[in-house]
Amino acid sequence: MGDQGDQGVWGRSAWPMWTPARPVSRAARIRGVAVLSLVLLWLLWESLGPGRVWPEAPAARVALGAVTLLYAAGWLGAMVGGVRLPPRRRIPLVGTLFALAVVAALLRDGPLRLGHTGVFGFALVVAVWLLPARWSVLLGLVTLALQVSLGPVDWGHVGGLVPGIVIPVAVTLLIRLVVQLGQAHEEIAALAAAAERDRLARDLHDVRGHSLTTITVKSGLARRVLESGGDPERALAELRDVERLSRQAHGEVRLTVSGRRRPSLAAELAGARAALRAAGIGAVLPPSADHVRAELAGPFAYVLREGVTNVIRHSGATRCEVLLGDDWLEVRDDGPGRNAAEPGNGLSGLAERLRAVGGRIEAGPLPAGGFRLRASRT
Repeated sequence: MGDQGDQGVWGRSAWPMWTPARPVSRAARIRGVAVLSLVLLWLLWESLGPGRVWPEAPAARVALGAVTLLYAAGWLGAMVGGVRLPPRRRIPLVGTLFALAVVAALLRDGPLRLGHTGVFGFALVVAVWLLPARWSVLLGLVTLALQVSLGPVDWGHVGGLVPGIVIPVAVTLLIRLVVQLGQAHEEIAALAAAAERDRLARDLHDVRGHSLTTITVKSGLARRVLESGGDPERALAELRDVERLSRQAHGEVRLTVSGRRRPSLAAELAGARAALRAAGIGAVLPPSADHVRAELAGPFAYVLREGVTNVIRHSGATRCEVLLGDDWLEVRDDGPGRNAAEPGNGLSGLAERLRAVGGRIEAGPLPAGGFRLRASRT
């Protein structure tokens, strides 16, 4: 990450990079080239229109016409394609255009009136378009100083030169700023859309993973009870829970999509107790979560849900313990499985949630066996 002084239009090394978020259509490219070509009519009139050519000779006129057309073609190519060149190739391009402008001015007005020509404004436009803004403004000042020194030193001469230098530089800088602001707006919109997709994927993972795991466990328990000829009332109770959980999951998905879901740590504790019991895993849970800091209750609810879901799905544990402090939470199990040692969507999503409140996630096997998931803020 560079120094803040290097950023923005006026940064010390802020090379303009034109990278639109959406591809530019062919019709838009054609319109842009057409507009730039119309601007060149002024350059052709300035160089080839009525006036004194030095020296008065047909060969000089032919040479002036050839140099002017080459200058115009180079200017058009630089404005259209120069934006895709790396910085190291832009400087020679700008230098070549200034050299062609000098040759065209010498052929038209001669060395004694070199300071009166207005063809340098086109080269300055390319400089502002392709070079860092500080460089282009400095180049404009140098060009103005040279034109003043090469012509008769009087205020009328200086007053006539200033618009030819200041207007191209100021207008091009303004256009450049508008284009960059448009690109920044598109980038912000793209980043916002990407962030919303990430949020939606993370929240749906948290909601669906736990709900589907609990529904699967309870459905399996009800099936086993019925297959073994056990108490039908118990099987019906589990099936009622499955129906309730399905409706609850449906509502949570809708709230998640709309961004209005607010997790409850107390509700997650109750849900964890029911899910672990249905899975046949002994549960040791804190009686309440009232002492947890308010700003940590939401992230801890997600950690608890993900941790218990992983215990049920991956650990093969017979016992799960949840420890809860003011600013930390641990989910431990005694299973031989790896649980969630690989940082997938679940753990990466939890890490993002904890970072937002200044916390962190730790996950790994315990020395005596089992697995631990810890969330804390120090």
